[in-house]
Amino acid sequence: MRARTETNATSIKNKPVTMKPGKLLRKLLTLGATLSTFASGTASAEPLLNPTLNTIFKPLLADPAEPRIAVMPMLSKDGLQLDIGTSADIYQNSEKNFAVGVDFGTFSLLNTEDNFKFPVDTIDYLFGINATWKTSIDIGSLPFDELAARLRLSHISSHFEDGHTDENGDWIQTGPFEIPFTYSREFLNLTIALSTPESHRIYVGYQYLWHTIPDDISKHAILAGAEISTPYNTYLAADFKLLPIWRRGEDGETEGYRGTWNLQAGMRLTAVGLDRVRIACNYFSGMSRHGMYFYLPESHSSIGMIVDL
Repeated sequence: MRARTETNATSIKNKPVTMKPGKLLRKLLTLGATLSTFASGTASAEPLLNPTLNTIFKPLLADPAEPRIAVMPMLSKDGLQLDIGTSADIYQNSEKNFAVGVDFGTFSLLNTEDNFKFPVDTIDYLFGINATWKTSIDIGSLPFDELAARLRLSHISSHFEDGHTDENGDWIQTGPFEIPFTYSREFLNLTIALSTPESHRIYVGYQYLWHTIPDDISKHAILAGAEISTPYNTYLAADFKLLPIWRRGEDGETEGYRGTWNLQAGMRLTAVGLDRVRIACNYFSGMSRHGMYFYLPESHSSIGMIVDL
């Protein structure tokens, strides 16, 4: 045993050290968080950093990848979506038109069983940093009065949990990969939005994957969406993404894209003083948002509660 340990130690010592993009991003984010904490703790009465959940760029209502707190039982199949996360601005300028912030979120898929049990099938972890900007505009006969943009640098990884095992505790083998497998992505996401005084909003965006495991998938995706405020604190929202399909052919290349829709109708509980709490009905159709199922198209309906902190 000692000889084996010494051999392993020697091989590790002689192995060249490389920095993977995911590890580099995690180190940069950790350093940024450390500096932010230090600056906040040593600042004067007018601190440079003043974290707030009242972000300059408001969360996209129907985007299933937006950090939020949500409990959404599925209606069309057994399952429960449980999201825990938020976005916060850690710096806003005095004009309140530019900010630097952070994003943290988990997106879980739970199985529903008897006796109020919800074993976790899979969970995705997201964290990153962002920069946002907005300005007032006047574009003639169009009703929009504000232009906003958000640039995100994010890391996301996904993992199967004990809800994806059989009665013997062995992984349930499904799909094209042997389970467990590694799913990790680092990406840039740019979203540009136009808003009206009545809180209507339209947006478009572009996402670039600068590192991904598994690979052999297109690095480009586009998104668009709309949000319409309706009477009595209700709203309608739609989020559309054109996502690449992972399909390894003989040449090892990705083949095609698929549209992914998330349609939502909801009501804010403003009447009881809970403006950031929504009751929502949701319909999803397209490529799964969960990394462990990123190659799999699905559709389902859900209804539940969403909290935008």
